[in-house]
Amino acid sequence: QTQLVESGGGLVQAGGSLRLSCASSAAISTIDVMSWYRQAPGKERELVASIATSSSIYYADFVKGRFAISRDTAKNALILQMNMLEPEDTAVYYCRALLRANVYWGQGTQVTVSS
Repeated sequence: QTQLVESGGGLVQAGGSLRLSCASSAAISTIDVMSWYRQAPGKERELVASIATSSSIYYADFVKGRFAISRDTAKNALILQMNMLEPEDTAVYYCRALLRANVYWGQGTQVTVSS
């Protein structure tokens, strides 16, 4: 059973930055795809960004140019660097791992952007 633990959320003003981290109990180099999702109140969970073992990266249009996803192999963690945050980015951010056809989720971390 792979465990994922997110951290780094908080309250920030519009235009500010946050760095989310997702610590994995499994070696991230073995995880096929790691992703960040988010869910705002009253909305469905949506994909923010993902990175595969091939290093191919996907970003949702609404974060292109502002967010950057990466893997920190030294810390065995998935990173989401979020810049130029907007109030619309307010949500609970979840880490997801796809490992040998099994999907694992973290518990989420709250990000709140004030205007």
